Amino acid sequence: MPRLALFALAVCVLTTVAAVVSFVQGSWLVGVVWIMMAGVSSNMTWFSVRRARAQRAEAAARH
Repeated sequence: MPRLALFALAVCVLTTVAAVVSFVQGSWLVGVVWIMMAGVSSNMTWFSVRRARAQRAEAAARH
């Protein structure tokens, strides 16, 4: 897994935890913002993983 994908996954996990804490404390607006940030970081993770797979497949096809 590429380093960028690992960092994005860590951010996704941390923002999800922050959203849960915000919702438990009763701060709905801040919780929604954390959920949106988790969605963005999740998309970044999947994009990085798919790009790395595609690059590996392209490199294997060339050889």
